[in-house]
Amino acid sequence: MKAILYEKYGPPGVALQLKEVVKPVPVNHQVLVKVRAASVNAKEWRGFTMPLFVMRLFAGGWSKPKDTTIGTDVAGVVEAVGENVTRFKPGDEVFGGAHGSFAEYTLAREAYLALKPANRSFEEAAAVPIAALTALQAIRYAGGIRPDQQVLIQGASGGVGMYAVQLAKASGAEVTAVCSARNLDLAHSWGADHVVDYTKEDFTKSGRQYDLILAVNGYHSLWAYRRALKPQGVYVCAGGDMPQILQALFFAKWFSQKGGKTLGNMGFAKFNQDDLAHLGELLQDGTIAPVIDRCYPLKETAEAIRYVIDAHAQSKVVIKVED
Repeated sequence: MKAILYEKYGPPGVALQLKEVVKPVPVNHQVLVKVRAASVNAKEWRGFTMPLFVMRLFAGGWSKPKDTTIGTDVAGVVEAVGENVTRFKPGDEVFGGAHGSFAEYTLAREAYLALKPANRSFEEAAAVPIAALTALQAIRYAGGIRPDQQVLIQGASGGVGMYAVQLAKASGAEVTAVCSARNLDLAHSWGADHVVDYTKEDFTKSGRQYDLILAVNGYHSLWAYRRALKPQGVYVCAGGDMPQILQALFFAKWFSQKGGKTLGNMGFAKFNQDDLAHLGELLQDGTIAPVIDRCYPLKETAEAIRYVIDAHAQSKVVIKVED
């Protein structure tokens, strides 16, 4: 089988190569998935924007990456199952998370998959897992969203932001989306009640306050976010540049000690079958609908990642694996 391997450091065109590898065999609680589509997340592209020494730390190897596989989001058809797998059988169409999904076949834990809605394409399903799980877990669990709250989504035009706007609106909130001018209409189409062009307005200085602020691609200080929260309001950092993440990770708890406002860092999305199945239902009935900026064939994965980095892709970029 063919797979994209991450065998050396450098830009995507140098680091990522399409190679012939041995087809994996599922063992206990594993499912072998014939990949039909996968999608690009920050997990795949952000490392290519970091200094080399940081890339080496994250990749676990000094001279070359320790783990040569790449890709997590997956949608495809069950090819075979390992021992003790009870939820899936060969022929089932599934979506979820796998290790090394930029390939013709990949192994996934049974608990990291759910049945794909029959009325949605593999490309649409592949655009859901990490981004939608991050959005769901950020606003529901970390943010504690409730109906009639005023919610602001910063970074609303990216993969996570796209789902956060739709999920917040479906929860009965009044949603403000923060994005660039070219994405304002797109945010409105997802249900945002208000849109803010961050190039023209700093929402943290507008005087308006919110019950929940989700910063998907934040860059303000914690003081600024705190100022934009209502009493008892909640700020959740769900990504962004490394300084932003570290600020939330190490100082958010201290900023939360006074005044009833809560600031926190969500961390990474956690794959679980209940949340995936719930997202599958929302995808099936149209409550959430992914927007796909571009699709690339497997052999052009490096170009897909370069496009995400250089062009600031709208919503999701998908890797399509031919049947």
